[in-house]
Amino acid sequence: MIPKIKKIKVIETAPAGINFLIVKIETTEAGLYGLGCATFAYRTATIKHLIETYLSPLLIGRDVDRISDLWQLMHQNAYWRSGPIENNAISGIDMALWDIKGKMASMPLYQLLGGKMRDAVPVYRHADGNNIEELISEIEGFKSIGLQYIRCQMGIYGGTEYGTAGKHSPVNPSIGTYIDSREYIRNTLDMFDKLRSHFGDSIEFVHDVHERINPIDARQFCHEMDKYHLFFLEDVVSPENVAWLREIHNFCTTPLSHGELYVNPNEWQDAVINRSVDYLRAHLSDIGGITPAIKMAAFAAPFGVRTCWHCPPDMSPVAASAVINIDLAIPNFGLQEWSAIKSYKFLQQGSGAIDNDEQASDAIYEVFSGMPEYGNDGYVYANEKPGLGIDIDEKAAAKYSCKHPVTVWTQTRNPDGSLQTP
Repeated sequence: MIPKIKKIKVIETAPAGINFLIVKIETTEAGLYGLGCATFAYRTATIKHLIETYLSPLLIGRDVDRISDLWQLMHQNAYWRSGPIENNAISGIDMALWDIKGKMASMPLYQLLGGKMRDAVPVYRHADGNNIEELISEIEGFKSIGLQYIRCQMGIYGGTEYGTAGKHSPVNPSIGTYIDSREYIRNTLDMFDKLRSHFGDSIEFVHDVHERINPIDARQFCHEMDKYHLFFLEDVVSPENVAWLREIHNFCTTPLSHGELYVNPNEWQDAVINRSVDYLRAHLSDIGGITPAIKMAAFAAPFGVRTCWHCPPDMSPVAASAVINIDLAIPNFGLQEWSAIKSYKFLQQGSGAIDNDEQASDAIYEVFSGMPEYGNDGYVYANEKPGLGIDIDEKAAAKYSCKHPVTVWTQTRNPDGSLQTP
């Protein structure tokens, strides 16, 4: 007898000052449940309402084993489809169903996907500093714990601190985070010149543009970055300008990674077919969970395009476990972004974030158990527990309530005050 969906519970928690939204599906089989991630940190209240008001009544009483069918049902039930709100809601349920299936089979997720194609998952971490000396010091620290791939920034993305006005901004500037893309380009080229002079070719460097420059500037910037031999450049243009990737790709030899803002296959399929992107960098919950991620990877594989899933601090440990399991099993895995537990910090002002890394780490481990672990050798390892291998202490989760302030860091502006995609 196939278990059925008995109850869908949405758990809000913010153990590191970041809003997480966890979906727990209870089944008609005693003790059998699954966990999924529906975290869109800046819109959690809306997603919670969608799941409880619309998806839960749609799914209660249905067989838990029909994952693909239920994904499509949720996707089309509202008639209008896709988008980060719907996709995150679907993701929470999709991941929980895969978790249940793994528990029913007594296998970790990667076994359900065909078993391991690699023994562990190579990862990169994010290093930054207010100046080159601070940045070099942080990179040296990462080298000492075995990291071979490191993403480098100097200052916040775009080179400007969050919540500050630019030095070239008009009188009485509009509220926002001001960036000067031309200055950022010059500073970034200088930064990598100094990093290569210091480290040589001993480290594989990564850099994230975060779509904060004009496509025309991006083309020239990528070309000038060629001499620093980066492992890849992330998100040089926004999804709205994805057609520019072909032009940029033909103008440089630096590999391009793209897609943490993808919410619809139409945003990336042509780029894959045209071979104008080298790594797909989608955020698992924003594309709808494990089911579409597997399809994305399979679609990209014949074109030689590899994955580098987005895995920032505002992605719950449940989703991070799903990512690592997928990485172990797919043939065209490339590299994995990894936000260590001790680096969970919230970059949103007014969030009541926990600023102390040790305190944040303790809170995360208090709420979640069974998380993938960094091995101090450049690799992350999954555990061998069934499903996603992760659990949540609901009483502990309830201690860390979510907050819903106005998001500040996405109010990004150019020197003249015009808005720039963040």
